[in-house]
Amino acid sequence: MSEIYQNLKKLVLEKKELKLKEVDLTHDNLILNCDVDNIIHNIDILKRSPEFKFRQLIDILGVDYPQQSKRFEVIYLFLSHENNFRISLKIKIGDEEIVPTLTDIFPSANWQEREVFDMYGIRFADHPDLRRILTDYEFEGYPLRKDFPLTGYKEVRYSAEHQKVIYEPVKLAQDYRDFNFESPWEGSEYIKKEQDKVEEKK
Repeated sequence: MSEIYQNLKKLVLEKKELKLKEVDLTHDNLILNCDVDNIIHNIDILKRSPEFKFRQLIDILGVDYPQQSKRFEVIYLFLSHENNFRISLKIKIGDEEIVPTLTDIFPSANWQEREVFDMYGIRFADHPDLRRILTDYEFEGYPLRKDFPLTGYKEVRYSAEHQKVIYEPVKLAQDYRDFNFESPWEGSEYIKKEQDKVEEKK
């Protein structure tokens, strides 16, 4: 673990104005955890404080953990050019919770928040233009949620007859198969042989 990030962790812990739940340093990756209500407060400090100067927002990420009560994580990645280090700030939110937009602090958050909304359905309060950015405007569902079906809900194609893109029910070229690689019926004969050996030993 590098001395730079050890010192950065110490600076974060000494900064009493930061409202954090947890500070974790693993493999030179400093991750700060906070409540959604404190996100703007903390990011403003990280950007403006001379000991940090995190003046570049690299990315905003979403993660879906459907088994948890607060199923979504939103992760913000920041870079300090002056101090040559990075930091991650993480929040956990439930299905209906709304996250404050960062566009007033980092204008570049505009498209990044739109992407998180498009993929996960996470909403950002006071966002100036919160609409889909990667999928079509009539797209149904949120593709990176774990409960989104692999086939999607609709099939999109260009119709030469109608001279436009049309939506149709999904038609699979072959039946959808749920492959079980431990099953001898899926072409994994060697697994069956190994299972037979185990049975013989018993």
